[in-house]
Amino acid sequence: MSEQPKNPIKGPKINFYWIYFIFGALVLYFTFFRDYQNVKQISYKVFRNEMLAKGHVEKLSGYKKDEVHVIEITIKKAFFKDHKIKESTPSSSPQFYFTKQDVNAMEVDIDTTQTHYNIPEADQVEVKWERRANYGEWLGYLLPLLVMIAIWVFVFRRMNGGGGGQIFNFGRSKATLFEKNAKVNVTFKDVAGLDEAKVEVMEIVDFLKNPKKYTALGGKIPKGALLVGPPGTGKTLLAKAVAGEAQVPFFSLSGSDFVEMFVGVGASRVRDLFKQAREKAPCIIFIDEIDAVGRQRGKGAMMGGNDERENTLNQLLVEMDGFGTDLGIIIIAATNRPDVLDAALLRPGRFDRQISIDAPDIKGRSEIFKVHLRPLRISADVDAVQLAEQTPGFAGADIANVCNEAALIAARNGKDQIEPIDFNNAIDRVIGGLEKKNKIISKEEKQIVAYHEAGHAVVGWFLEGCDPLVKVSIVPRGVAALGYAQYLPKEQYLYRTQQLIDNMCMALGGRVAEEIFFGQVSTGAQNDLERITRMAYGMVTLYGMNDRIGLVSFNDKTGEYQFQKPYSDETAKMIDEEVRKVIEDARNRTRKIIEEHREHLESIALELLDKEVIYTKDVERLIGKRPFAKTAEHEDVELLPEPTAAELPNSEEPSTPASENNETENASSPEDPKNDE
Repeated sequence: MSEQPKNPIKGPKINFYWIYFIFGALVLYFTFFRDYQNVKQISYKVFRNEMLAKGHVEKLSGYKKDEVHVIEITIKKAFFKDHKIKESTPSSSPQFYFTKQDVNAMEVDIDTTQTHYNIPEADQVEVKWERRANYGEWLGYLLPLLVMIAIWVFVFRRMNGGGGGQIFNFGRSKATLFEKNAKVNVTFKDVAGLDEAKVEVMEIVDFLKNPKKYTALGGKIPKGALLVGPPGTGKTLLAKAVAGEAQVPFFSLSGSDFVEMFVGVGASRVRDLFKQAREKAPCIIFIDEIDAVGRQRGKGAMMGGNDERENTLNQLLVEMDGFGTDLGIIIIAATNRPDVLDAALLRPGRFDRQISIDAPDIKGRSEIFKVHLRPLRISADVDAVQLAEQTPGFAGADIANVCNEAALIAARNGKDQIEPIDFNNAIDRVIGGLEKKNKIISKEEKQIVAYHEAGHAVVGWFLEGCDPLVKVSIVPRGVAALGYAQYLPKEQYLYRTQQLIDNMCMALGGRVAEEIFFGQVSTGAQNDLERITRMAYGMVTLYGMNDRIGLVSFNDKTGEYQFQKPYSDETAKMIDEEVRKVIEDARNRTRKIIEEHREHLESIALELLDKEVIYTKDVERLIGKRPFAKTAEHEDVELLPEPTAAELPNSEEPSTPASENNETENASSPEDPKNDE
C-alpha cells in the first residue's frame, strides 16, 4: 500500500462570487437572448410558400405574447442544403418565427396548403400551442429586489469582516477561544520581571484548577482581575501566559471588538460572550484594552453620541455581576489608562483585584534580558546584569527592541556572534535614534552644539542632585537631535526639592553656555525649556513645593475640572509668577556655576569638537573627578567596556558604553505634571 504524500497538492479555492455571476449571466441569456438571438423573423407568406408548401417544415410551436401569437418554425436540414445557406442553429431548435393575431384562419390555411401541395400525411405538421411564462416581465420586478439584497449582503459581510454565513452573526461575540488542549507557545517561563503580578495571576489559575482548596474555608473565587500598567510592561504577555498555563478554556478579545456602529450590537456581543463562557465554564475571559468600552459614563457625551458605548458597558456590568461565583468564570482585563474607567467597573464584586504592572527594576530587567537573550547567538562577555544596569526605566518591550536591534546590527556588520559593542549601539539607537551620517552640519553649528552639550555636562558634574554622566555626543541622531548627553539615573521614586532644582539647572546649562560664549541663543534648547517648564509647574502646582502658593495640588485625575480651572484667575497669575521666579533663580545659579568653571567647559567643548563622543573618563581627565562620592545605587554598576579604536570603523553606530536614559528622556522623573496619571 503506497504512502500518501505528506503535503498533497491543493486545488484552487472556489470563489462563490464567480458562481453567482455565471448563474446570473445564464438567467439573462435564456430570458432575453435565447428566443431571438439566432431566430429570424419572416412573414407568413414566405413561410407558407417557401417552407410549408415544399415540405421543409418539421415542427411548429406557438405561444401567446402580449396579445400576439408567436409561431416558431423548426426546419429540416434539406431546406438549408437546397438553398445553399449555412444552418445558423441546431435543427432541434427553431430557426424562424412569425406572428399572427387571428390564429383560427391560420390553422385552417396551414391544413389546406399542405393538402393542396400533396404533402404526405406523415410529413404534415400542425401548430402545437404551449403556455410560456413571461420571464422578462417577472425579471423586471425581481431584478431591483435582487440588486438590493445583493448590496445588503455585501455591506454586512464587509462590516462583519467577510466570510460566508456571517450575515446574521454581527451580534455574535468575536472572542478567540483557546480550548484546554490548545497549544499556546507562551508560558510563565517566558514572563520575567513580573514576579508579584505572576503570583497573583497564577493564584487565579489555581482557583480554577483546585476550587475546593479555597471554597472549603468559605472563600469565594474572585470574579475579575484588572492588569494596570504603562504600555510595553507585559500585560498582554502575562495574559497569553495564563492561556498557555491554564487547563481551562480561554476567551481572548479586545475592548474594541464590542464597539459597532449599529445600536445594540455591542450589548448583544457581550451577552453572547458570557453565554459561550457559561457553556465552557470553568473558563477565563481576557479583555485587552478594556478602556475602549469601559470609559466613564456621562463624560463628554453629545446628543446620544455615546449611547451605544454606554449600553455596551451597562450590559458588561450586568453580566459581570449577574453570574454566580460557583460558575467558575473569571475575567482578566488589561489597560494602561485606569483613570478613565468607570467606577462601577472597578468596584469589588466585578474586578476584585487590581494588579499593578510597573516598569521593572534592575532585577526584573536582568531577568527580561535573559529571556530575550536566550534565542540569540551572543558572545561570552555579554552580561544580562550589566545590560540591566544600563537601561533604567526600560520596559519589557524596550528591552526586546534592544536585543533585536543588537542582532540586526551584528548581522549587518557580518559578525557570527552578538558582541557588547552591538548592544551599546542598540541602546544608543533606541534612546537617541538613528545616526544621521548624511546630515551636513556647518562648522558654526557644530561649535554651538559642542558648547551647548558641554554646558549640560559641566553643570551636572558639579551639582550633587544630578545623575552621574556616562557620555556626551554631538553626533546627529533622530529627527532633529544634533547632540545629547546620557546619564546613569538611580532607581528612585521620591525626589526632593533640591534634586529637582539641580536637574533644572543642569537642563539650563546648554542655553546659558550659549549666552556666555556666543552672546546670543539658538533654537537648540527647545526640549530643555519644555522639561524645565514641566518641572517648575510640577513643583508649584502639584507637589506643594512653593511657599507662596502653599500646600495645594491641582492634579485633576478624575477630569472633574475638564472645562474650567480649579483655581481663580488671581491664583493663576500667582502660579505664573512663581514659575517664572523658580526658573529665573535656576538660571542665575546656572550662570554662576558656568562662569566659575568657564575653562573646564571650554576644554570639554574643544574635546567634543575633536572626538565628537567623550566618556566619563575623558571628563575626569579634563576637569578632574566629580566632587561627589558615588551613591550606594551606583557603586556596583559596571559599564560595558568602551569600544576600542579597531571596533569603531566596523560599527554601524558610534561607540557607546552602556547608554542610559537620555537627558531629554527620563521616564521615572517627576518633572512631568502628568506623571501621576
